[in-house]
Amino acid sequence: MKLLKNVLGKIKPNGVDREINRFLDKLEKLVKKSSLDVKVFACGSIAKGTFLRGDHDVDIFMKFNMKYVDEDISVLLMDILEPLKPELVHGSRDYFKIVDKFCFEIVPVLDIKDVGDAKNVTDMSPMHVDWVIKNSDVGLRDDIRLAKQFCKGIGVYGAESYIKGFSGHVLDILVIHYGGFLNFLKSAVGWSGKVIVDHHNIYGGNALKEMNKSKLISPLIVVDPIMPERNAAAALGKDKFKLFIDNAKSFLDNPSADFFKIKKIDVDELRKMSAGNVLVLFDVTALDGKEDVVGAKLLKVFEHIGVAFRKHEFTLIGDGWEWDKSKKALFWYILKKEVLSDEYEWSGPPLSEESRVENFKKKYANTYVREGKIYTKLKRKFKRPTELVKKIVECEYINEKVGGIKIKK
Repeated sequence: MKLLKNVLGKIKPNGVDREINRFLDKLEKLVKKSSLDVKVFACGSIAKGTFLRGDHDVDIFMKFNMKYVDEDISVLLMDILEPLKPELVHGSRDYFKIVDKFCFEIVPVLDIKDVGDAKNVTDMSPMHVDWVIKNSDVGLRDDIRLAKQFCKGIGVYGAESYIKGFSGHVLDILVIHYGGFLNFLKSAVGWSGKVIVDHHNIYGGNALKEMNKSKLISPLIVVDPIMPERNAAAALGKDKFKLFIDNAKSFLDNPSADFFKIKKIDVDELRKMSAGNVLVLFDVTALDGKEDVVGAKLLKVFEHIGVAFRKHEFTLIGDGWEWDKSKKALFWYILKKEVLSDEYEWSGPPLSEESRVENFKKKYANTYVREGKIYTKLKRKFKRPTELVKKIVECEYINEKVGGIKIKK
């Protein structure tokens, strides 16, 4: 398809190898000075040949000889990197960030030869790279690039808890399994129920019976080829799963390069969209901290505000949010322009629960019964969406999870 060739020409990087190799050489020299038995190599999408133009995060893995198995290799790595003044990042095993043209994430791993020797899930990452290279050619790796860019364009890329989308690792497996980007989309259109992808047929069609039940909550089960007991797609949420399927169908019906373009929120466009209704915009300042944790807090606040609108019976037509992964986030909500009644109906217990019904009557002077249940009418606090908005920015729950929130004019 000519369209895909054009997209690929725009997303394949050029000139990155020189910069990355320069940085690797710098690390090699530091390792030699340390006299530690460590190997330095690029990992992730750079090593797989699936890196995208415009990406800035580069994974560098430092393989420590197994003789260091009982030592804290994060501390050993800190000693090696000390001249570069790295930023420490806490995780299941601490790693480091250094910004030098690219954002290099330098991860300590053990130089394992077998999965059973791994002391941390990161120890197996080099094996994932080897698996991709062994099971794909250049054409398939370009198709993986297309799949990643497609998922970025439609907003379903990333396994972080605030995104709940497709990780790069999962897309590697899916594109290889289905034999290309277009075949992947065509297969996704037919997905229904619980979808299982077991590339090496490790479970012989019985993955749902054999795998740990806690790993099977996601709508898509992707058996990890390196660690078969693991569902590589466990972080995928139902909404992002459905959004991917819908967009796969739309693209196949009407192919367009727009599917691969990352969309930014356009406030002027939102104002046009909301014509005749109420557009509510919040400028939000994120807290400091690890991206996944900070992002999860922003997501909770975004969802909390939506729940507040619905709880007070306002009609939410559309919503969305955007975060620069640094400090600034923008939340938007489009609400039906309406003035609600002075009172709203408050439901009590069913008449069969006599003691609770009596308590309800004591609490509320005017009650009535309908269809076996007791009700009352209460005075409404907010009749217009704008009235509730003013209270939202004062909410204690919200202000505990963000650095600041204000109504955007």
